[in-house]
Amino acid sequence: MNMEFADRVQRVEPSATLAISNLSSELEAEGIDVVDLSVGEPDFPTPENIVEAGKAAMDAGHTGYTSSNGIPELREALADKFTGQGIDADADEIIVTPGGKQGLYEAVTTLIDDGDEVVLLDPAWVSYEAMVKLSGGSLNRVDLSPYDFQLEPGLDDLADAVSDETELLVVNSPSNPTGAVYSDAALEGVRDLAVEHEFVVISDEIYERITYGVEQTALGSLDGMEDRTITLNGFSKAFSMTGWRLGYIHAPEDLIDQASKLHSHSVSCAVNFVQRAGLEALSERTDDSVVEMREAFRERRDMLADLFAEHGVDVPVGDGAFYMMLPVDDDDQTWCEEAIQDAHVATVPGSAFGAPGYARISYAASEARLREAVDRLSEGGFL
Repeated sequence: MNMEFADRVQRVEPSATLAISNLSSELEAEGIDVVDLSVGEPDFPTPENIVEAGKAAMDAGHTGYTSSNGIPELREALADKFTGQGIDADADEIIVTPGGKQGLYEAVTTLIDDGDEVVLLDPAWVSYEAMVKLSGGSLNRVDLSPYDFQLEPGLDDLADAVSDETELLVVNSPSNPTGAVYSDAALEGVRDLAVEHEFVVISDEIYERITYGVEQTALGSLDGMEDRTITLNGFSKAFSMTGWRLGYIHAPEDLIDQASKLHSHSVSCAVNFVQRAGLEALSERTDDSVVEMREAFRERRDMLADLFAEHGVDVPVGDGAFYMMLPVDDDDQTWCEEAIQDAHVATVPGSAFGAPGYARISYAASEARLREAVDRLSEGGFL
C-alpha cells in the first residue's frame, strides 16, 4: 500500500539538532569518542530535592490524570512567579504542558491559519519555523547577524518587516542559538511595533534564569503588552529537567480557553507527579543549584571564547543561555558534517537556524571536553 501523507507534515524537516545528535550516537556506538556539543541539554543532574519530590509524589499515588490545564497548586505558583516579574497573572491564564514545545505548538496552532504572516528573528530556534509551517502560516524573517545577533540595532529592520498584515512575532531572549539577551530598549521597540500594528508576540523565556551579569525583562510586563503577549517557559533548562517534559504558557484568558481545547484533545494533561516535582523546583530550596549551574556555564562561556580567540576566531559572546555561534565556512552544513566525521566534534549548522556561515556550539559540557573540542577542531584544520 502506498500511503499519501498530509501536506502539513511534508512541509517540515526533522529537527537539525536531533539529527546531529543521532549521528553522534551512531558514531559512539561504533566505539568512536565524539565530543557532542550539539544538544541544548544541561549536563547537570536534576537537583536532588526535585527528584525526591517526584518520587514522593509517586509514592503518594499521584500517578493518575490531573485537571487538563495543570494541578491548581502549580498554576497558582506560576501565577505568583509571573506576578513577581511584573505580569498581572491569574492561574486561569496558564496551561501546564508536557514540555515547552507543546506549549509553543498549542499557541501557534491556536493563532495561525493558512497564509497568516509570522515574523521570526534570525537566527531562530529550529522549531519555530516547523510549528508555523505545520499551521500553514507564512514566514517573514529578520536577519540579526549583521548586529552580532542583538535586536536593538536591528529594530529598523524589524519595523520594515512587520505590518498590519502581521499576525505574530516570536521573540526568544535569552536566545537559542546565540545566547543574546535583548535590552529593555529592544523589547520596548517590539512593544511599540506590536501596539502600532496590533499583532501578538510569543515571548520564549525558557532561558530566563541562565543569564550572566544582566537581568531578563519579561516582555509581558511592559505597558501595552499584557493583552498581546504569550509567555512560553518551562523547567528543562534552568532546573536541568529536559527528560521530565514540563513547560507552561501564560496568555490572555480568551486565548487560553481556545488553546485548552487543543491541549485536552492532544495530550490530556502533563504528568501528575512531574507537575508536583515542578512545584518543588519553583521553591527557594532549588535556588542554590540554579546559581551553581549558571556560574559553571558562565565560566565555560568565557573559557571557550578565550580559546577561540587564541586561534584567531572572534566569536560573538551572548549574555545568556549556553550557546555560541562559531563563524565557519559559507557551506556550514558541509563544515559540520566534516567536523563530526573527521574531528569527531558535533555541532549544528547555523543554516538550520537561519544563520548560514555559522555552527552552533552548546557549552553544556565539561571544561575538559570543551578544550578537547577546540583542540580537535584546530588540529583538523577547522579553525
